[in-house]
Amino acid sequence: MSMGEFKPGLEGVIAGQTDICCVDQGKLLYRGYPIAELAEKASFTQVAHLLLYGELPTESQHAEFVSMLDGFHGLAPGVIEAIRRIPKQAPMMDVLRTGVSMAGHFDPVAGASPEDLRRRAVWLLAVCSDVVATRFRLINGKEPVPPRPGLPHAAQILYMCHGSPPDDTSARLLELTLILYAEHDFNASTFACRVIGSTESDMVSSVVGAIGALKGPLHGGANEKAMELILQFKSAQEADAWVRDVLARKGKVMGFGHRVYKHGDHRAHILEREMRQLAKEKGRQDLVAIYDAIKDPIVNKDKPIYPNVDYPCGLTYYLMDLPLDLYTPLFVCSRVSGWCAHYIEQQTDNRIYRPLSHYTGPAVRPVP
Repeated sequence: MSMGEFKPGLEGVIAGQTDICCVDQGKLLYRGYPIAELAEKASFTQVAHLLLYGELPTESQHAEFVSMLDGFHGLAPGVIEAIRRIPKQAPMMDVLRTGVSMAGHFDPVAGASPEDLRRRAVWLLAVCSDVVATRFRLINGKEPVPPRPGLPHAAQILYMCHGSPPDDTSARLLELTLILYAEHDFNASTFACRVIGSTESDMVSSVVGAIGALKGPLHGGANEKAMELILQFKSAQEADAWVRDVLARKGKVMGFGHRVYKHGDHRAHILEREMRQLAKEKGRQDLVAIYDAIKDPIVNKDKPIYPNVDYPCGLTYYLMDLPLDLYTPLFVCSRVSGWCAHYIEQQTDNRIYRPLSHYTGPAVRPVP
């Protein structure tokens, strides 16, 4: 059998078919809908329904979806106690990975029909936000607060973190980032979810594996690293000198470049406009100046590299006064909808993933 051509990182390899998301140079579609239109006209729960059920919901379907989500909020006491016992220095993504796994023992949804899987996916949407908010409260010396039924998903997360209704700007911008982060084709974490699901393992295990993949700074953790980069400079001039030195050494800058997009990330364009307006309202043009001092030399060079969505997202969350350790977990609170949609799709026409490898070790040799 021919080994075929080796593609590091599976770059350019078509590993499956999907009806969920289209990512290419010219467009980003969730089940056929352009991301810019969804960001402008839809709520996150409408987008989550679209991903999980295949269509944007009618008014009654949306009300039913939100009611289901509201009903699933609230962690089992055993899960809260487990989170309470995790050391305070543990990263939030590690806590989220453990919390979701622990919550799996209390899964309220029985069965594995397509409808059961969709209900379990909605439950996992609630679980992820509950774990994040519970951990946030506990490490700040406060007890968890119950959700407030009827709040939009983003506002609900902020409410459970802070114990009071969020301001309109914070709720709106978090809602926007949840929509932008909800789904992105066969990225590393989604592919990990599908690989685990292809073994006919359960949805919770697949999502836990995806959380582990998203933690990496080359994937979901990039929004935290991008903001850490911005914060290390005291001025735009200092940032400009640093980035030009990195480019001269052909180094990489966190938050720039994408395996698929070579001419710019559609999501970054949408979010950057909002970020600039928020910075103006907050009087933090100094941070935008550093942001641009890093960005401009990279996008204006002979072979430009454009920001991905994590670059403006990091600064957006910072301007919203969110701690860095919360950035990637908030990504999970959105992307779990896409992961579960892919898990369900994988089950409908499953074949276990089993790629080949090219052996480069020693030739056959005897044991002495």
